[in-house]
Amino acid sequence: MTNTAIALSTEAAQREQWFALQLRPNHERAVQAALRIRGYTEFLPLYRKRSRWSDRVKDLDLPLFPGYIFSKFELQRRLPIIVIPGVAGIVGVGRHPEPVNESELTAVRRFVESGAPVMPWPFLQAGDLVLIEKGPLAGLEGILVQTKGQYRAVVSLGLLQRSVSVEIDRSNVRPVAPRKPLTSDRSPSGIGCEHRTRRFPQSV
Repeated sequence: MTNTAIALSTEAAQREQWFALQLRPNHERAVQAALRIRGYTEFLPLYRKRSRWSDRVKDLDLPLFPGYIFSKFELQRRLPIIVIPGVAGIVGVGRHPEPVNESELTAVRRFVESGAPVMPWPFLQAGDLVLIEKGPLAGLEGILVQTKGQYRAVVSLGLLQRSVSVEIDRSNVRPVAPRKPLTSDRSPSGIGCEHRTRRFPQSV
C-alpha cells in the first residue's frame, strides 16, 4: 500500500463515528453477522437471563437494548448499512442521524466485559452520582441505586433514552456529586430514525 493510500485510509477511519441502528424485531444477531461480513465494526451488548420452564432452567444471552445494535462508520457512506435486511434506520434527532456519545458507550462495554451481573434498567438522568474506585470497573461513574438488598451502578445512553445497571460492592464506590432526586423522563419527541424513504416513529 502506498503512503497516499495509507493516509486516505487513516483519514477515513478518523471520520468514522459510533451510531445506533434501529432494527426490525428479532434481527439483532442477523444484522450483527451482516455487519461483520461487510467489514464494519459492531457492538451488540448482551446480558444473561435465567429462564425457567416447567421441566428445566436455561440461561439465555439477550440484547441489553432490544431492537438496536451499534456500528462504527462514516456517515456519508451509510448506504451499504441501511440496506442490510433488518435495519430500519439510524437513530438521530428528527431526520438527522446523531452519533452515540462514545464515553457512554465505552461505559456500557466495560459493564458487559466486567463479568458482573448486568441488566437493563429504567432510564435515569439524575441521582447519587458515584465513582467506582476498585475492581474491573474502576474509573467509571454511574448513578447509585439499591434494590432487593443489592447495590447497582447505572449508566445511561442519552440518545437512546435507555439505561444499564451492574451489580457492585458498595465499598468500592464514593460519591462525586450532591444528592438529587431520582427521575425518569420520557423520550424527547424529536428523537427518530433516518431512512432513505420511510419515516419511523420519533420516540425510541
